[in-house]
Amino acid sequence: MKIEALLKQPEGRKIEFKETLPSNIDLCKTVVAFANDAGGEIFIGIKDKPREIIGISEESLIETEEQISNIIHDNCSPIILPDISFINCKGKHIIKIKIYKGNNPPYFLKNKGKEKGTYIRAGSTNRLADKDIIEELERQKQNISFDSLPVHSKKADKLNISIFKEQFEETTGEKLTKTVLKKLNLIIEDQNRQFPTNALVLLSNDEIRERLFPFAKIECARFKGTIPGDFIDQKTINVPVSFQAEEAYKFVLRHISQGSTYEGVYRKDRWEYPVIAIREVIRNAVIHRDYSLKGKDIKIAVFDDKIEITSPGKLMPTIDFNDMESGQSDIRNKVLAPVFKKLGIIEQWGNGLRLIAEELKKYPEIKMEWSEPGFAFRVTFIKTDYDRLRTIADEKIKTANDYERLRTITNDYERLTIEEQKILLYLLDNQKINRKQATNLLQLKNTKTYEILKLLVKKGLLSIKGKGRSTHYVLKKRK
Repeated sequence: MKIEALLKQPEGRKIEFKETLPSNIDLCKTVVAFANDAGGEIFIGIKDKPREIIGISEESLIETEEQISNIIHDNCSPIILPDISFINCKGKHIIKIKIYKGNNPPYFLKNKGKEKGTYIRAGSTNRLADKDIIEELERQKQNISFDSLPVHSKKADKLNISIFKEQFEETTGEKLTKTVLKKLNLIIEDQNRQFPTNALVLLSNDEIRERLFPFAKIECARFKGTIPGDFIDQKTINVPVSFQAEEAYKFVLRHISQGSTYEGVYRKDRWEYPVIAIREVIRNAVIHRDYSLKGKDIKIAVFDDKIEITSPGKLMPTIDFNDMESGQSDIRNKVLAPVFKKLGIIEQWGNGLRLIAEELKKYPEIKMEWSEPGFAFRVTFIKTDYDRLRTIADEKIKTANDYERLRTITNDYERLTIEEQKILLYLLDNQKINRKQATNLLQLKNTKTYEILKLLVKKGLLSIKGKGRSTHYVLKKRK
């Protein structure tokens, strides 16, 4: 990336700017956070706010490079190998520290230990990882997904999977036998006994699902206005996970509008949001959420100006939402994902982001943004023309209200000019008006204002009262 483009980038998941070399602990927090996540780059010699190249003195570059290498080696564990280079921009020198995604997580600060020294990147900040995050990092190292772990508290043949069984057989035309369950890694044999995996529990309608995964649900809300507050509608979707995406999608459709246009003799229906993109994001939220995180559910919020879909767990390290058309594919839940594909919830690996990108092209008035609030991933569909449309709608409401008021004066209100309407509405509120007040109200020349007042008198809508400087106009009483 060229330095000009770099300076326009915000600090975030993979970029951090430092005016000077930070303290040992601050530097190492960022280093281990990058190594535990998708990797990243630290630039020394660039001020963040306001963004400005300060530079590092040329004489100290080699010494600072060695200092950085020693700090990382002495304070981070397991070993992290930074790629340190120098950038010369118009005579000013910048140090670039590139940290690659590590293959041996969790990485942590040596003096704090794994439990108190493991950091993860959350947006542009470094957050201390809790027990659940550390365990997930450990599983990543072993290439084990949480949904593949066995649940030893219940035998497989005692688990109620009647709803999933019916869905599976109707969709695939295949019997859901024990052989199929094993093939899909939904049950595991251990010590000559068969146990369900976390994935099968999540797919089940057994009481144990609610007990082990009380937050494996979707909270949907339609809010009044543009910020969380008053509910218009809300729904908790607490069915087996293979049904959740469709139920959430129906909730969204219930709260957005669909209009019709005509191309020749053919009618074309169009939703106010790109619903195919929204459907894919909801599906991704369900299939890629981190079910190991306790106390966190998926949230879908519909506002007047946007739709937010928030899923527990950070974006997978190899996925970049800024490059949606490249056919990226990375799977957190390695057991659930093939089941979802078999059920037709996932159509093709790596195709979801491409579908979202293609659908957004049809909606230039909708902007999609993504962010990572804490240990969650949020996608927002925003109406870029909301303020303009709201102003138009408010004007329509005002015009309708004005017409209702004008009807008390005349039945011919629709033929009134804008200037005539302004004067009559003013009189409804203020009882009388003189030429000076009318001139200021209409922002016209005095002679033009006088002509409008005379015409309203001629139409029988106004009466003249007073003489000389006391001359003023009032509404003529209707007979």
